Amino acid sequence: MKIHSKSEPTTEPRRVLLIDDEAAFTRMVKLNLEATGKYAVRVVNESPTAQAVANEFKPEIILLDVVMPEADGGDVAIQLRQHKITQDTPIIFVSAMVSRKESGSGFYKSGGEHFLAKPVTTELLSHSIESVLNQKEAD
Repeated sequence: MKIHSKSEPTTEPRRVLLIDDEAAFTRMVKLNLEATGKYAVRVVNESPTAQAVANEFKPEIILLDVVMPEADGGDVAIQLRQHKITQDTPIIFVSAMVSRKESGSGFYKSGGEHFLAKPVTTELLSHSIESVLNQKEAD
C-alpha cells in the first residue's frame, strides 16, 4: 500500500461523459483530455444509449452535442435531467451551430446552459470543464 505525502495529489481524474455522434471527434477529444491526466472520459456515439451509460459511469460532467441523428442534444438533456443519477450533473452543449466568432471565446452561457463552439481546443475544453465544475462546487 502506498502512503501519499502531503505534496502528492491524491485526486482521482474527473469523470467526463462525451455524447456525440461523430466518432472521429469523440476519439480525438477522449485522447486529448485523458492525455492531460485530469480526466477519465467515456464516449457515447449513439444518443439512445446515453442514459444507460451515464447511469453506469456516473459522470461529474457531460459534454453533449446539439445536433445528432437519433435524438438531439436538447432531448437527451431532458432525459438526463429526469433521472436521479444525472439530474444535477452539469452539461456543456458542444455545437458547430455557433462559430467562435459569434460566441467570442468559444465558451459561453445562454438560457442558463453552457455552450462550446466547435471546433474546440483541448485547453478551452479543459478550462470550460473546470470552470463549470468549480462553479457547481462553490454553489
